[in-house]
Amino acid sequence: MINKINIENTNSWPFVEAKRILNDRRENIDKKNKIVLQTGYGPSGLPHIGTFGEVARTSMVVNALNHITDIPKEIITFSDDMDGLRKIPDNVPNQEILLKNLNKPLTQVPDPFRKFNSFGEHNNEMLKKFLDNFKFKYSFKSSTDLYKKGFFNDALTLILGKFDEIMEIILPTLGSERKKTYSPFLPICPITGKVLEIPVKEINKKEKKIIFDNDKHDLEASILNGNCKLQWKVDWAMRWYALDVDFEMYGKDLIESAILSNRIIKLLGKTSPTGFAYELFLDDKGEKISKSKGNGITIDQWLSYASPESLSLFMYQNPKRAKKLYNEIVSKTVDDYFSFIEKSKKQDQSQLLLNPVWHVHNGNVPKENIIMSFSMLLNLVETSNAETKDILWKFVKKYKPNIDEKNFPIFDKMVGYAIKYFNDVIKQSKKYKIPKDPEKKALLQLVKILESCNENMTPEEIQTQIYTAGKENGYKENLREWFKLIYEVVFGDENGPRMGFFISFFGLKETIKLLKEKLENV
Repeated sequence: MINKINIENTNSWPFVEAKRILNDRRENIDKKNKIVLQTGYGPSGLPHIGTFGEVARTSMVVNALNHITDIPKEIITFSDDMDGLRKIPDNVPNQEILLKNLNKPLTQVPDPFRKFNSFGEHNNEMLKKFLDNFKFKYSFKSSTDLYKKGFFNDALTLILGKFDEIMEIILPTLGSERKKTYSPFLPICPITGKVLEIPVKEINKKEKKIIFDNDKHDLEASILNGNCKLQWKVDWAMRWYALDVDFEMYGKDLIESAILSNRIIKLLGKTSPTGFAYELFLDDKGEKISKSKGNGITIDQWLSYASPESLSLFMYQNPKRAKKLYNEIVSKTVDDYFSFIEKSKKQDQSQLLLNPVWHVHNGNVPKENIIMSFSMLLNLVETSNAETKDILWKFVKKYKPNIDEKNFPIFDKMVGYAIKYFNDVIKQSKKYKIPKDPEKKALLQLVKILESCNENMTPEEIQTQIYTAGKENGYKENLREWFKLIYEVVFGDENGPRMGFFISFFGLKETIKLLKEKLENV
């Protein structure tokens, strides 16, 4: 049980947001005895890392709420599957099927994978499978289902009654040409089945119908039961209204949309949910990550290189700060993850609430001791030429003879991740330094000094000997350059592990052999 004072005083963002929800929405929450949190997903493509981030972060807020109140909570994962298919994704087969069905609602577009009744249903099922793999607790809602079953009918009727006022909100934000054709309601063409963006000629509030100008031909459509759908900003507000949403996260690029949707829901007679605008992900060049560009790293790539918990950590940290998301971030995040686990063992409750892994694990932080860092393990993969977990574990057990894979399940998984990550990401970027004569001489002297050491020496004792070699060979005033030289020659990088520790782990004889191999062809 968390002390109430610690909850009141903590500034960890999930608790900050949880307290803000309860403060902003108290009257509404008490009335329905429920807290509704929503995440949105556009099923025009497969689930991606942003989808994971939104659900993971919302789940962290729910975890914080669980420690504050017993009021039931529900995360709604809403699929905008009634949207018209606007463009063909690059990563799907049988694209001609999609091409023939452009602008139809996603649930009316045949599945190019030929597994489900529609492209929308296929992507919805992939989304649910995706979320289930992470054991998220959520309620799935389909836009198509709710429209067609009449769930939105009352809200749609209310919006029709406020048609002119909504137009006054939206039109000033549009360009001159767009103003001529804009309508909050989009009819589904009874002939083609397409979602039409056409101007309104006449509104019949009594019969709940709209007459549209469909290329100079009148098209009469009921607004009810899925015969029409709403434009995005109005649809968002309508969804908040009908589902009585208390909280929703969204990317910074949707802030302007959120402002307009806030005005619309206020017009409908309810208050907007508590919002949380998060920053977007950038690639290594600082450009916004885009599915069409293929820049950055995919969720599948991350999960082949590191654990889901490390990805959750990445999502937890600094959600309101733009973050670079590319391959090299993975190893740093894994090391951060283990560092936070180690810190948690010595922290009191108030400190734990500020520790990211407490939120990653919903308060149940694993107690497993960490044998070594991920970066150290990557160095070991390289120097040992390990292609399998068994080979890598042999080196680990040489350093820690009494450990067993079964007792270190987190580290065991990390061993497999390290091999994959090194071969896919690091190996190709290595640039090994060819030492000049004075540098080669210094490194050969290091070999001689290491040959005089013994296997019983501690990592610190070995480190002292390495310092001595550097000082005696021209690096007395700049030992940083000395270690940089070792790293560039041995690891193909300017940075590396603490050498005394690495040698103790890898083995004295093995290190001497490795150094000689690096120098013999120079």
